[in-house]
Amino acid sequence: MDTATQIASHLLRSRLGKICVAITGATHEEMIEKAAEVLKETNFIEFRLDYLPKPLVALPRLKQFLSDNGAATAIATCRCEENGGKFHGSNNAALEVLHKAAEAGFQIVDIELESVEKLPKSTIAHLREAGAAVIISWHDFHATKDLDGVYKRILPFKPDFIKIVPTARTLSDNLTLIRFLERVDDHAHDNVVAICMGEAGIISRVLGLRAGSAFTFASASVGEETAPGQIAARTLIETYRIDQVDNATKVYGVAGNPLSSSLSPIMMNTAFRRETVNAVYLALQTSKVDDLFKLAREIPIQGLSVTMPLKQDVMPHLERTDPLSAKIGAVNTITRLPDGKFYGFNTDVAGIVGPLERRLSLKNAKVLVLGAGGVARAAVFGCRDKGAEVWVLNRTVESAHRLARQSGAKTMRRDQLAKTHFDVIINATSVGMAAAGKNAPAAILQPSEINARLVFDLVYNPIETPLLRMARQKGIPVITGVEMFVQQGARQFEIWTGKPAPEEEMLRVVLHSLRQNSESGESALPVGKVEILPPPVQHVEPEPVAKVEPKITTVIKQAPVKQAPVKAAPAKPVPAAKVAPAKHAPVKVAVKVTAKVTTKAPAKAVAKKPVPAKKAVAKKPAPKPARKPVSKVAASKSKAKTGSRK
Repeated sequence: MDTATQIASHLLRSRLGKICVAITGATHEEMIEKAAEVLKETNFIEFRLDYLPKPLVALPRLKQFLSDNGAATAIATCRCEENGGKFHGSNNAALEVLHKAAEAGFQIVDIELESVEKLPKSTIAHLREAGAAVIISWHDFHATKDLDGVYKRILPFKPDFIKIVPTARTLSDNLTLIRFLERVDDHAHDNVVAICMGEAGIISRVLGLRAGSAFTFASASVGEETAPGQIAARTLIETYRIDQVDNATKVYGVAGNPLSSSLSPIMMNTAFRRETVNAVYLALQTSKVDDLFKLAREIPIQGLSVTMPLKQDVMPHLERTDPLSAKIGAVNTITRLPDGKFYGFNTDVAGIVGPLERRLSLKNAKVLVLGAGGVARAAVFGCRDKGAEVWVLNRTVESAHRLARQSGAKTMRRDQLAKTHFDVIINATSVGMAAAGKNAPAAILQPSEINARLVFDLVYNPIETPLLRMARQKGIPVITGVEMFVQQGARQFEIWTGKPAPEEEMLRVVLHSLRQNSESGESALPVGKVEILPPPVQHVEPEPVAKVEPKITTVIKQAPVKQAPVKAAPAKPVPAAKVAPAKHAPVKVAVKVTAKVTTKAPAKAVAKKPVPAKKAVAKKPAPKPARKPVSKVAASKSKAKTGSRK
């Protein structure tokens, strides 16, 4: 690369944004329409010319578009079928398209390494002579292997940019790519672009920039991805705040499988933005707990939300858990302490018991729990702890019997349901979930089997599940999974940050996303019909943390919830959009280094009646954190207009 070319390449890099938006379309008119919309928010775009049936015919119109939009920086890509693209012609025919694109005003052309290796050695020089910088790219649609070897293959061609894109089959594959970026960053002069494709590769698309990737790629909108796992541009900007991610940004995530329909990232990232926390929350799709903790230790990850199927599997990897989680045998929340060790909590219990206690007394209530997994265990133990009689019904009878023995509950046979009446039926399985798949059963129970005063479905996506719809048709009050989802997430936020969670904003963005993602009017309720009742008068004190004697021990103190006494329940359900979130004191995590540490148990639970101030606990309560005022939903227009599916 001569001096003039180096200067031109440097000037080009200086005008590039961090996100290049890929534009697709069956016609050049469709491409131009999409590009014009994208240019309202970003000036860096890629035209996938291989998506057009006759790309050469479209170039005169694209030339005029680029001339009319001089601020745009455009990449021309014409990838052959043999290299994972859609162009039916030969390598020479694809090269002709790229050469004409360079002459038409495209500032950059992207050509595959396999094509360059088959074409004349003068190929790169001829493309530059036509007026374009050159990206040499390499894709592996199956795995992440020898990235350094690929890099060495590309170097002799001296392109302006090197693009290396493997596929992440595990979370650890992201570490391979990030370590590669860190190795080449010192001498690559900001010209390496590296991303992992696949659902497990989302981490690299967000964290790759801070590891040294020159830029990343995004789709114009949800459903227009040009590579597996590609994220919509608006989601990268608004949900993940990719332009603000730096070395000081703390990383959190939700771990489990599947996560394609999870709204945890948009809910938690919204909370971080609302409370000005420099953190990002990612979807970590995996079913392997060893893979998860390898990533968590090396990134490092500061906290995790744990979902199916890992809630029980993660337990052996934790340094400690609180007594409630130990009793349940499952956690849904992990926090990383300053010494690097992981501590487990279970906020599912609060998310389940809280909504129930707002509607009825659980003492001596008859409760049926469907399922025996991690969230079912939280439901069973949580209700039993409140004095309820609990029955467990599960597809695998042995698992139901084991859970019943451990919790002091009973088991129920399916043929007994139609003749048995319960106060509450709780669905703690994935049946009814939007991401359950086509072969999953449509409903977990038949209408004749739903005999209860109240039905609670812990599935939150869709809002109205088949089970809830049947219950409504029978005139039975219901609790949607949205209430549980937001409540448990709010407690996680407080454990991680020590700040009160912006529950109203979290609820608003979840409901907005669910309504956007619903495929029909029947799959989601209007926001006004989602019943979120105000918090209960009584609060739940945390159980004492067991006494331990390690050299480094963790003291976790949770201040009791302070709420004003309520004389009477509201006559009508409060609409979701106007409910003020419950005020909870943040969880404070501290580390003491001593020869022997005894953990002090918190104060006993407060009686049902409010305790007068003069009889309060002698210890001075921790000062209540100042809480930012929450604007009305009508005034807070969310920018999170992305699809939340990852």
